Amino acid sequence: MAFVPELLLPTVRVHASFLEAMDELRAEGRGAAEDGSMVGRDIRLYGPRWGTPEGFAAYVAAVRADALPETPRPPGHVPSTTWWWVEGDTYLGRLALRHRLNGRLLEWGGHIGYDVRPSARRRGHATAMLRAALPYAAELGVDPVLVTCDHDNLASRRVIENCGGIFEDQRAGKLRYWAPTTARERTG
Repeated sequence: MAFVPELLLPTVRVHASFLEAMDELRAEGRGAAEDGSMVGRDIRLYGPRWGTPEGFAAYVAAVRADALPETPRPPGHVPSTTWWWVEGDTYLGRLALRHRLNGRLLEWGGHIGYDVRPSARRRGHATAMLRAALPYAAELGVDPVLVTCDHDNLASRRVIENCGGIFEDQRAGKLRYWAPTTARERTG
């Protein structure tokens, strides 16, 4: 049976393929101290515990709880909903939608961050994932969304532009794009 990839809230159902994906990301250097990405942070914070079913369930619960305004979070972090891009029981990537911007996110991080596991790249998953998340942003009242990428990340630039992102400027080595989240604005 063929499955179509979809955005899902984090689930323990994909435990085995999630661990495989994190091994792929670690192999390319993710999770090092200088990796400021969400996946890098999660590898450092939760990686030692998510190998067990209990540890992974706790991780899933923590990621899901991050969407709640009352959840304690590190200074500078805002409520954020994370979805996993899943095909059947195979974890392909993740996307986080920050519910609001603070100064750092306005300059550098944006509303949305995403990553695709190395073995699933170059197959359109990032574009599909970002496109699927835009209506959720609209439901939260976020329109347009700020999406950023490194100045030399041509693949991510294409993803953002293919999802309607309009280039604004470059700050701190990041290209900043604003993408509409309502269908009316996306289809012009």
